Amino acid sequence: MFCQVLKESQKCTRRKSLLKVRAMDFITSTAILPLLFGCVGIFSLFRLLQWMRMKTYLRNVVVVITGATSGLGKECAKVFYSAGSKLVLCGRNAEALEELTRELTTSRATKVQTHKPYTVTFDLTDPGAIVAAAAEILQCFGYVDILINNAGISYRGTIKDTTVDVDKRVMETNYFGPVALTKALLPSMIKRRRGHVVAISSIQGKISIPFRSAYAASKHATQAFFDCLRAEMEQYEIEVTVISPGYIHTNLSLNATTADGSRYGATDKTTAQGRNPAEVAQDVLAAVGRKEKDVILADLLPSLAIYLRTLAPGLFFSLMASRARKERKSKNS
Repeated sequence: MFCQVLKESQKCTRRKSLLKVRAMDFITSTAILPLLFGCVGIFSLFRLLQWMRMKTYLRNVVVVITGATSGLGKECAKVFYSAGSKLVLCGRNAEALEELTRELTTSRATKVQTHKPYTVTFDLTDPGAIVAAAAEILQCFGYVDILINNAGISYRGTIKDTTVDVDKRVMETNYFGPVALTKALLPSMIKRRRGHVVAISSIQGKISIPFRSAYAASKHATQAFFDCLRAEMEQYEIEVTVISPGYIHTNLSLNATTADGSRYGATDKTTAQGRNPAEVAQDVLAAVGRKEKDVILADLLPSLAIYLRTLAPGLFFSLMASRARKERKSKNS
């Protein structure tokens, strides 16, 4: 008799446990899943609104791009043109600028209204030419909404063998030129209380690697200047974006200057394995459209190196010294 009562009690307990499990399953299926789908829906709606705002922000705005005839600058010209921006393309080669204009205007890979670009030819290393170029740029549409400081030169060499003239040349192109052009166009932006200044820097504007001293120094200076500019322009509602790409598969290393001022004339392995410039240009377009302030477009290891430089500087310096030894050994062998 006692055993029978015990069995009945155990069956009752199992039934209660089963009912609890089913009840929890029901609650989970009716509450968690709708909540999950709701979160996904809200996130998707947010991204859609963000995308629509970006497209609206870039359409019909005047965008000035320096170094527009090759590499990342050329790809930026393509994506901003396709977004419906009014372009002013700048560079040293007038024929190359005209060829790019023909390429853009004959393309049909966009559904939005496009505008025929203007071209302005000048050399960023010539301070006098920059003042005249800024005046010509403003004459194109009467104002500038977005200035993309993209033009630059790379460098390869040892510090002990590099002349100061080479250091100055790299700084003139990568730092003083963009700074001078920005200062020349800034008053018109301040007057309108509207504008966006973009600096295409480099991951080497945040960390330095061996045999790139002049280039890294120019990009560190660029980062510092435009960080200060961002803080000072906040009162005028002018945006400032610094974009720091990693290696891009362009002719940057091919056209780099060396310690004695000659052309490097070779494509580094890291550059050859770099990202497609068309993909990077799309990231630049998105960063500008979202008005991001500081953007790193690099792989995992370079991105981690930035934090390593801050959190474990001793380890970072050891790794860079090791890299210098390996590169020196490779060149001597």
